Amino acid sequence: MRSASSPAARLNPAVLAIEPSVIRAIAAKKQPGTIDLGLGEPVLLPQQRFIEAAARWAAEHGVKYTVNAGDPALRERIAAHYAYPGMATARNVCMTTGSQEAVYVAIKTLLDPARDELLVVEPAFPAYAKIAQLEGIAHSAVGLREADDYAYDVDAILAGLRPRTRMIVIGSPANPTGSVLREAGARRLAAALLARGGEPIWVLHDEIYRELTYVGDPGYLARYYPYTVVANSLSKSNALTGMRIGWLIAPDVAIDALVKMHTWATSTASAFGQRVAYEIFGEPGALTEQSAWYRVQRELVLAALDASGLQFAPIDGAFYVCVRLPHGGDSLAAAFELVERRGVAAIPGRIFGPTLEGWLRLSWVAPIDDVAEGLRRIAALA
Repeated sequence: MRSASSPAARLNPAVLAIEPSVIRAIAAKKQPGTIDLGLGEPVLLPQQRFIEAAARWAAEHGVKYTVNAGDPALRERIAAHYAYPGMATARNVCMTTGSQEAVYVAIKTLLDPARDELLVVEPAFPAYAKIAQLEGIAHSAVGLREADDYAYDVDAILAGLRPRTRMIVIGSPANPTGSVLREAGARRLAAALLARGGEPIWVLHDEIYRELTYVGDPGYLARYYPYTVVANSLSKSNALTGMRIGWLIAPDVAIDALVKMHTWATSTASAFGQRVAYEIFGEPGALTEQSAWYRVQRELVLAALDASGLQFAPIDGAFYVCVRLPHGGDSLAAAFELVERRGVAAIPGRIFGPTLEGWLRLSWVAPIDDVAEGLRRIAALA
């Protein structure tokens, strides 16, 4: 038992300064019967045949460590599937513990806290800025505009560059808005960055919702810009959030350092999860098989949104929609009012950046009747 005179234990102030997750705090307040439009968790079940095939393989071979970068045969399949120029071999892929480790490893490895800054294109997943803050890396933000439906604005991104900017992080399709960087925009951003000269600026493209894209001309920066690092996973595309299987795809100049950092962070990704991924990437169409359900659900959700009378941003990708609070105002207070008194879990827009204050992010994977009822309750907010 510590006496009154014993000194308090000293902890890392950078960790203490990080705010807890609002998303998880709202999820913790759910009650039986709460309509959950909060967490980004697919409701579909995984494709069982791939898990069963992996289990048969494990029964024969065991579940042993892979090399640090991950199973070479899986990495070869991933590299070949995406076939990004200069990044199309197994060497260019590092398997990670979900896409969030991939994002962390990329920011930690490629930016020098003493010299570099991260530019976050907002509204954005909060982890990007939190990771930079934790690592002592300065970061700034460029806010996409409500008037443009939060569409990606290449001119605004370029105008947001500062002398110390050495990485831009872009999620496309975006969490929270579902916005998609279009091909013309990707080409123009790549050309502008290449034309700057001097020390190159990295682009971290978070593609975790890549397989859930509903427009015909998405832009993939790794096709056009050689200093792109791609993060992705099977969590959303194949309903395997708990499997924690992600990856980084990176050019030769960066991959060895990324693998080194990954090695000290988690050593290796799950060997069983990697085998599941190997089976998925071995069957043509398996990666996008579940996207058909999302396309049907999206049409039902759009009809429910129109019926609700709420203002909403276009749903070009992912499985979220951002809706404007009926009278604007404090999105955090509205989110807690909804979950505590009105039986709806929704995420306040402000946590994704100040340009989304007055909005809520909703996940629309719940049964459509629940989604429609949740929208009605939000529309009834005074």
